[in-house]
Amino acid sequence: MSSTQNESTSKAVQVSLNNPLNHNPNHHLNNNPLNNIAAQPSAKQTKQFVNLSLPSILMTLGVVGITPSAFASGFALVEQSVPNLGNAASGGAAGIDDASTIFFNPAGLTRLEGDSFVGAGYLILPTTKFRNQGSTVGGAPALGGNGGDAGPTSFVPNLYGAWSLSDRVKVGIGVNAPFGLATEYDSDWVGRYQAIESELITININPTVAAKLTDNFSVGVGLDVQYARAELSNAIDFGSFIGLSQQADGLSEVEGDDWSVGYNVGVLYEPTETTRIGLAYRSAITHTLQGAADFAVPTAAAPLTATGQFTDTDASAELKLPDSLSFGVYQELSPQWSIVGDVTWTNWSRFEELRIEFDNPAQEDVVQPENWEDTVRIGFGINYKPDEIWTLRAGAAYDPSPVDDQFVTAEIPDSDRFWVTVGAGYRPSDNISLDVAYAHLFFNDRAISQSDPVAGDLIGTYESQADIVGVQFNWRF
Repeated sequence: MSSTQNESTSKAVQVSLNNPLNHNPNHHLNNNPLNNIAAQPSAKQTKQFVNLSLPSILMTLGVVGITPSAFASGFALVEQSVPNLGNAASGGAAGIDDASTIFFNPAGLTRLEGDSFVGAGYLILPTTKFRNQGSTVGGAPALGGNGGDAGPTSFVPNLYGAWSLSDRVKVGIGVNAPFGLATEYDSDWVGRYQAIESELITININPTVAAKLTDNFSVGVGLDVQYARAELSNAIDFGSFIGLSQQADGLSEVEGDDWSVGYNVGVLYEPTETTRIGLAYRSAITHTLQGAADFAVPTAAAPLTATGQFTDTDASAELKLPDSLSFGVYQELSPQWSIVGDVTWTNWSRFEELRIEFDNPAQEDVVQPENWEDTVRIGFGINYKPDEIWTLRAGAAYDPSPVDDQFVTAEIPDSDRFWVTVGAGYRPSDNISLDVAYAHLFFNDRAISQSDPVAGDLIGTYESQADIVGVQFNWRF
């Protein structure tokens, strides 16, 4: 094989830890109708993926089975409080009246009386569909369908606890998922060389302390001990090197995980009993994901591995998660009516590129430019309390995408979105309350023109929408 061919072959692995996946290589190879010419790989050639388990402490806390879909811009998850979801995730920095304020503004803990526990779960029901508009591979029309619905149904839980050390000092802990992503296409779709499945999971453990420095000014600080795991897979057109383009597909899978640490801080100012103003900051966190790359090579293309390429190896990638700054306001208009507002800046420009490094010296690094841009999210909510038992909520928000048109990928076909939400709270006693919320997200259609000399040109449009349902239980003890 010539050096030019070696270089082209190494570029066939289109991997991205922005889209991780949970994938069985045998399934995609055995069910891909385009493999009617190439022999199926043997058991020795196909390595079964084994997902890493989260530490037992997280299982004890009930954070298991999370398959998140990112429905704030980029791959952020703002589903951290059901009352806040009812207000379109607006005004959290101004303090929430339960322990979930740990995530949005830790200073808000000083407003809570006694000890309390919050448990919540969110069912995310997305629809993400691609419409092919002239995709090609090697200059020929790309074979396959549109990929089906790439937005899998997801469940995201979170837990919070808060305790009073004194009238002015509070402590708490939160367990949540601040970032997440899941996309899953049919294995034989036109963009299979760009992506098939992708998944990013984060678990954040957030111990927090807050103090009321004066009667109307509070501060809070938290430590973010964060676990991240990413998995992804895509097909490889080995046929393009042996005269059987799109008829001898192989597969690459990459996975990695890491623990890292950040922090969050907040201040809360209450100039009057009916007005709250909050400012909260969450630090950036950088993960160095360590894991493995597995390759499945069809028998017809096995000679291509003679140089040492496309053999299983350890791999790593740096994942830069953004910092954010939120400003929130709460204003009580009357004993029955109140409004909240929020402006959140997110430093997505940290995400400049995705670089996958392989321990195998024969396998070149894969570099995918991202060049994301910072975003500013704006939200507004309104609350109505007809009595001491019920609270009704509504909200709207505009959440722009950090992804510029020329950098849209199949892994993250992100677009601007508009939130419309409603919610309700029911408090039958001073110690127990239940909250529910529903959100519908309207996405702008997003064009994609993702080009690669080996993987081909993925050209088309994405149409997306999402529904989110949240339920939360609050117990004061």
